[in-house]
Order: sequence, then structure tokens, then C-alpha cells
Amino acid sequence: MAVGTKTLAPSELDTFEDQRLVEELRKAKEELFNLRFQSATGQLESHGRIRAVKRDIARLYTVIRERELGIRATPAPVETTKAKKKTTKKADAADEAAAKEEAE
Repeated sequence: MAVGTKTLAPSELDTFEDQRLVEELRKAKEELFNLRFQSATGQLESHGRIRAVKRDIARLYTVIRERELGIRATPAPVETTKAKKKTTKKADAADEAAAKEEAE
């Protein structure tokens, strides 16, 4: 693979959720814009980086499209442990009392 594509390997892209793929695509497009701007002003040091970023963008578009067509599986959502709230007996009793009041 080319320079700078180590973080966006196709096997790693399979583990990303759809929202993360879109975010990575946005970042890559922004980087390509900045690289083109540097190239136009003569400040670009690594011309190979433009090619690598273009390939990253194409790779991201491919994964997104394959998921739309059902060729590539979307990863299962991961349940976070922070979402679970620790409860105490008092809190549980208060919740039950509130539920009973709403039922009446």
C-alpha cells in the first residue's frame, strides 16, 4: 500500500460503522484539498501523499457503496458499558412508584 494508508486498510474499514466511514471520508477530502492548495502554492513536500489520499477516498467510497448494495456486511452495533446506569435500591423504588402513579 502507498504512504499514509496504513490506518485505512480494507480489513480495518470493515470494522467501522457507517457514520465513522463518512467522517473518515470528510477528513480525507479535507486533506486532499489542503494538499492541492500546497501543491498550487509550491509548498508541497511529498507529491506521493496526494496519490495516497486519493486512493483512501476511493477505498472509502467503495466500502460505503458495497454496504449499500449488501455486498459487504455492516458491523453489528457495539453496546457501550457507559450506557448502563448503576442503580440503587432507593432509585429502583422511586422508579417503581413513579410507574405506578402513571398507571393510575
